[in-house]
Amino acid sequence: MHERLLTMMELSDAFIALPGGFSTLEELFQMISWAQLNIHSKPIGMLNINGFFNSLLSFVDHAVEQKFITQKARKILISATTADELVDKLQAFRFEPDPALSKLKWSPLSSQKEKLDLTLRL
Repeated sequence: MHERLLTMMELSDAFIALPGGFSTLEELFQMISWAQLNIHSKPIGMLNINGFFNSLLSFVDHAVEQKFITQKARKILISATTADELVDKLQAFRFEPDPALSKLKWSPLSSQKEKLDLTLRL
């Protein structure tokens, strides 16, 4: 599965999730995580046909309200109810990297000697 996701990431200009099951959600959140970690900067969209993803979007918004997901990270996931609207939003998307994560290097050849601030702040 990981090789498939890497190939998908390398060959695509954007990612679109259609209504589906666990594998669809796993791939969707993997791409979102990789964007949050600055591994890629491609737009990620969900085609929310007949409100299929409404509950998931509400959960994501709740996680933002509870401060488990930042507002900046929330902008990574784009949703629309029609294909035309989603394509327009994906084309307009501008990636904004998270400054806290932008120093991480994900190349297997790079060394990660920089330390992260892992201080717990309540």
